[in-house]
Amino acid sequence: MIKPWRKISSKLLGDFRIFTLRSDRKVSPRNGSEHEVFVIDAVDWVNVVAVTPDNHLVMVEQYRHGTNTVELEIPGGMVDREDASPVAAGVRELREETGYEADRWTAAGRFIVDGNRGCGWCHCFVAHGARRVGEPVSDDLADVEVSEMPWDRLLELLAAGEVTELASAAAIGLACVRLADSG
Repeated sequence: MIKPWRKISSKLLGDFRIFTLRSDRKVSPRNGSEHEVFVIDAVDWVNVVAVTPDNHLVMVEQYRHGTNTVELEIPGGMVDREDASPVAAGVRELREETGYEADRWTAAGRFIVDGNRGCGWCHCFVAHGARRVGEPVSDDLADVEVSEMPWDRLLELLAAGEVTELASAAAIGLACVRLADSG
C-alpha cells in the first residue's frame, strides 16, 4: 500500500503574493531515506469554456511571460479573496477578460497542474448562453484579443498542438466530457 511521505522540516523560500515557494524535507516510507522536495502553494484559479447560443466558444489570445509567446486560450484567472466561490471568480473573469456574460454555469471538474509541486487547483466551468454585453474591463497588464470560434475549429487546433497552455487544453477536454454527458 502506498503511503504519504512524512515531512520533517519545511522552509519558506519566497512569498510572491499569488504563490509561495517552499522546500520540504521528507522521509520515504519505503526505505527511510530523506529527500528535499520543492512545493508551490498557489492560489486557486478558474478557466471558463464559454459557449455562445450559436455553439461557438469565446476565446482569448494574450501574451504570456513564461513562454514569451502569444497564446490562444479560454478565459480564466485567479480566485481572488473577494470571490465567494470559484464560480463567482469565473463569472468575474469572463466579464473582465471578454465583456461576455452567461445565462447558466456548469462545473466541468478541477485539477492540479503538477502533483509533485502543487501549483493550486484549477476549477473549470462551462458557461452556457454566453453573449457579449460590453467591453472587457480588465485592469491587469495583459492585452487581450477576444474572438468566437466554432467547436470543430478549436478541436482541430487543440489536436494540432496550437492550444499549448495546459489549463486551457485540460478545461476544454473536461468541458467536452461534461457536454457529452449532458446530451
